[in-house]
Amino acid sequence: MGRYIIRRLLQAIPLLFLLSIFMFTLIHLLPGGPDQVLFNPHLSAAGKANLRAHFGLDDPVPIQYIKWLSRALTGDFGFSFATNLPVSFILSQRFPATLQLFGSAFALALVLALVLGVVSGVRQGTVTDYGLTVISYFGIAMPAFLIGLFLQYIFGVWLHVLPTSGTETLGYTLSPVDAFVDRFEHLIMPMLALAALSIAGWSRYMRSSMIEVVKQDYMRTARAKGVGTVSLLARHAVRNAVIPLITVVALDFGAVAGGATITEGVFAWPGMGRLFFDSLQVRDYPVLLAILMLGGFFVVMFNLIADVLYAVMDPRIRYS
Repeated sequence: MGRYIIRRLLQAIPLLFLLSIFMFTLIHLLPGGPDQVLFNPHLSAAGKANLRAHFGLDDPVPIQYIKWLSRALTGDFGFSFATNLPVSFILSQRFPATLQLFGSAFALALVLALVLGVVSGVRQGTVTDYGLTVISYFGIAMPAFLIGLFLQYIFGVWLHVLPTSGTETLGYTLSPVDAFVDRFEHLIMPMLALAALSIAGWSRYMRSSMIEVVKQDYMRTARAKGVGTVSLLARHAVRNAVIPLITVVALDFGAVAGGATITEGVFAWPGMGRLFFDSLQVRDYPVLLAILMLGGFFVVMFNLIADVLYAVMDPRIRYS
C-alpha cells in the first residue's frame, strides 16, 4: 500500500504540472488582459512601466510562467491585482471559512446519504422507498441557489429562527460559548443548502448498490447462520455497498466545490468560492489562478484517498 501511495503521488506531479500550464494559459487568454485591470487611463507611461515590472508583466508569457511556478512551489502565488496584497495571505483569510462549510456539508451529506440509501434499498418497493425516491428526485432537480433562497425565506424571513447571511452577528461582544452557538446558527442554512444536492444523488447510488448486495449469496448464508439484522447490514451489506459510492463521491468533489461557490454567494459566506466569484468579476488573475490550482490539487488528492479507501473497505483489493 505504501509503495502504491508513493507511486500515485509521483504520478500526480506531471498531472499538476500540465494542469498549471493549462490554467496559466487559460487565465492569460481571458478577455481584457491585466493592463485593463491594473492601469488607470490617466496613469503616466513611467507609472505603467513600474506597475508592469512590479507584477512581472514585462516578461514574455513563458518566462512569467516559469517565475510564477518557481514561486508557487514555495507557497508564493504573487500579489493580487485588486488589493496588492499577497495572494497567499488572502487565501489564508478565506480558506478556514470554506473548510468549515465544505467539511460540515460533506460530512452531513455522506452520513445522510448512507442512511437514506440503506433504508431505501432494504425497504425496496415500500412506501418508505417511494417517499425517499420522490424527495431525492426533488433534491436532484433543485439548483443550489434556489434551495438556499427557500431556506432563507422559510427559516430567516418567515420563522425568524436562523440568520440569513454572514458567519457571525456583528456589533455584539459574545462569550466563547455564545460565539460558538452564533457561528453554528449562521452555518446551518449554508450547510443544508450545499449538502442537499449531494444527499439526493449519493443516496440513489447507495440504494442501487444496496439492492444488489442484499441479493448476494453471502448475505443469504449469513442470514441462515442467524446473524442479526443490524450486524448483517453493518458488517456485510454496507461495507460492500459503499464501494461504488466512494467512486461517485470522489468524482463529485469538483461539483460540490462548485456548489460551494454558489452557496457562499447566496449566504454571503466569506470563503474561497465567494473570493473566486469576486476575483472573476474584477479579473484578479493571480487570485483566480491560485484558487484553480488549489482546486486541482484537492481533486487529485481526493481520488487518491478514494483508491486507498477501496482497499480498506474491501480486503480483496490489493495494490502491488
